[in-house]
Amino acid sequence: MSVWMTEEVMRLCLRFCSRRSLWQQRSIPVTASIKDTSLTSQQLLAHIWCTRQGQTCLARGFVVSPVRFYSQDKAHSEEHLSSPRATESSPPAEIQTDETSSRQRHKSYPFYDHLQRCGSPSDVLDLTCQYAPTVRQVSNCLSHMWSTSKKMSDEQRRYELQLMFEHPAFDRLLQKTMKGVVHMRREDVVYSLISMVKLGIPQRSRVVQTFLRACQEKLNDFDERDLSILASCLEHMEESIPNVAALKEGMRLVVEARLPGIKNVVALQTMMRLLGKDAPLDLKRKLEGKALSMTDQFSLPNAQYMISTMATMGFYSKPLLDICSKKIKENLHGIPFNRLLTVLQSCRELHYRDFDLFTDISDYVASMIDIWTNKQMLLFLSLIKSLVFCPDAVMEAFAEKMIANPGALTLKDLLCVLKVYSSLNYDLQHQRQQFLDSLSQALDSYLPKMSSFELLKTVYCLCLLGHFPSAPLEQLLQSSTMEQFTTTPPKFLQNQERMFQTVDLCLRLDRPPLPRPLAVPPFVLGDPAPNSPEVNPWLSQSLRNMLGEQADTMLEEMVVVENSYLIDGVITKPLPNQTSVTEESSRAGEACSPAESSQRIAVICTPHPFCYGTTSPCGPVAVKTRHLKILGYEPVLLIESELQSMPEQKRTEFLRGRIFPEHHRSGTQPEMEKS
Repeated sequence: MSVWMTEEVMRLCLRFCSRRSLWQQRSIPVTASIKDTSLTSQQLLAHIWCTRQGQTCLARGFVVSPVRFYSQDKAHSEEHLSSPRATESSPPAEIQTDETSSRQRHKSYPFYDHLQRCGSPSDVLDLTCQYAPTVRQVSNCLSHMWSTSKKMSDEQRRYELQLMFEHPAFDRLLQKTMKGVVHMRREDVVYSLISMVKLGIPQRSRVVQTFLRACQEKLNDFDERDLSILASCLEHMEESIPNVAALKEGMRLVVEARLPGIKNVVALQTMMRLLGKDAPLDLKRKLEGKALSMTDQFSLPNAQYMISTMATMGFYSKPLLDICSKKIKENLHGIPFNRLLTVLQSCRELHYRDFDLFTDISDYVASMIDIWTNKQMLLFLSLIKSLVFCPDAVMEAFAEKMIANPGALTLKDLLCVLKVYSSLNYDLQHQRQQFLDSLSQALDSYLPKMSSFELLKTVYCLCLLGHFPSAPLEQLLQSSTMEQFTTTPPKFLQNQERMFQTVDLCLRLDRPPLPRPLAVPPFVLGDPAPNSPEVNPWLSQSLRNMLGEQADTMLEEMVVVENSYLIDGVITKPLPNQTSVTEESSRAGEACSPAESSQRIAVICTPHPFCYGTTSPCGPVAVKTRHLKILGYEPVLLIESELQSMPEQKRTEFLRGRIFPEHHRSGTQPEMEKS
C-alpha cells in the first residue's frame, strides 16, 4: 500500500509540475486566485473575462488575447459554472453531447486515443499543446471538455473551470475554433456552440456570436438532430443576447415547415420547449397532432418529459396528458424522486388533475416511507397539497412515523407538517389525538426559538385542526408577543389579520378547555366583515326557482355570520310538527329560539371547497362549516364552476337534490319504480 501511495503522490506531483511549467511560460501564478477565498465567483470571473479592449486581468499582470476582448458581460454568472446540467428541466437532447465518441471516426489517430483519456478540461488543453488539432478535432475537444466537467461535483467543476479559463492554451483553442467555423460540418458547429455555452463562455463574446451567426447561415441545412441540439442550446440563452432572438425565430419557421418529417420524440420535445409559450396557437395545435401521432414511440422518460414540455409551452392537451399519465402509472416504480416531483409540478402548472394518477403516486410514495428522507416526504406533501389532493396513504404513513419519533423533525419540518395536515383537513380517525399530542410535544420544544409570525402560523394551523394546546396559545396572546405585531409591514398585514380572526373565532365558538380564559386583542383583528357582498345572480335565480313551490320557506341572501362568515343563501324552513309545539310554548309563555323552531340551511358556493376527488372540505372551508354547525346551521357546499356549467333547469334540480335530499328521493322514487 505504501509503495502504491508513493507512486500516486509522485504521479500527481509530476502532473502538477508539468502543468505549472507550461503556465509559467506566461508568468501566470496558478494558485493566486484559488487561495484567495475572499474573492466572490463573479469577481473571479470578471478578471478572467475582461469587459473592454485593453483591460488587463486584475491579479495577473498580462493582457488577455483578442478573443476575450469581446465579452460584454459586466459580471459572469456563477450559475454557469456551478450549476450542473439539470436532469429534470434539461431535455435528453443535451445528453447527446456525450456522443462525442460516436462522432470520432478517426480512432486510428493518436490524438483521439489521448483525448479519451483526458479527465478534465485542462487535460484536453494540455493535449492541444502537444498536437495541432484539426478543425474537426477542435470541435471534439470542446465537446469532451464539457463532457468531463459535467460529471464533476459542483466544487470540483468550479475549480476545474477556473483552471481552464486561466490556461494559456484555452485562448488559442477558441481562436482556432472561431477561424475554423466556416470549414466545420453542421454537427460540429452545433456541438461546439452548446459546449462553449455550457462551459460558461460569455454569450456576448465574439466566439459565441460568430457561432450563432454560423448557425443562422446553416439553419436550412440542419437535420433533425442538429436542430434538436441547437434548440437545447438556445433554450438556456437570454433573448437579449444578439442573434439569439433572430435564430429562435428562424428555428420556429424551420420547425413549422419540417414538422411532418420529424421522427424522433426527443427532437420534437426539445423544439417544443424552444418555441415556448410565445408560439402561435395554430403551431401548438400542429405540434400536439404530431406528438399524438408518435405516442406509440413514447418511452417512460418521453412521457414524463412531455408533461413538463407542455407546462413549458403553457399548452394544455388532455388527450396527450392522459396518454402520458397512463404510461407513468404503469411504470411508477421506475421513476426517481426528482422526476416524480417534476411531473406533479407540471400537473399543477397545467391545472391537470388525474385522480387515479395521484392515488397511484400516493400509494407508491407511502411504500417508500422508510427509504426516502423526511425532507423528501415533506417536499412531496407540500407539492401534493398545492394540487388540493389528499394522499391518504402518505398522510397516514407519515403520521405513524411522526408518532413513533416526533423529535426527528426540525421546526421548519413541523411547520410544513402543520400546514399540510390543516390545509387538507385529513381525518386520522383513531390516531388523531395521538398525532396531535405528538405534534404539540415536538412544537413545545421549539416555542422559545419561534418568531412571532411563526408562532401565529403554528396556532392558526392548530386551530384549523381543532386542537388547542395551551402553551403556544398563551405565548402568542401575551402582551410582549402581541406588541411585535404592531410593526408588521403592510403587505403582510391582511394575511396576519385573517389568521388572527380565525384564532379569535375558534376561541369563541369552539370554547376549548384552557387553564385560563384567553382572548385575541381587537387591535390585531382589523375589519373582519366582508366588503359589501354582492348577490350571485344565477345562484339566486336557481334558489328562488327551487323554493317557489315550497310554502313556509324563507330565503335570505348574502348573510354575514359572526361578522366574518359569508353565506350565499340561508334557507329557513319550519321543522316537521313544529307548529303545534310552537303554539303550546307560546301559551305557556315560553319563547323558542329560531334554531330550535326551524331548520336553517346555509348554502355556500365557493371555487374549491373540497379536496380533489372527495367531498371532504379543506382548510378554512372546513373550519367555516364546523363553526356554522355550532351556530345551528346545516352547511351545504357547492362548487361554483360545476354549477355555472349547468343549464338553468338542471341546476335547479341539482340544488333541490343537494339541499332537500329527502324530498328529491321521495319525488324520484315513483319514476324509478316505473322504469
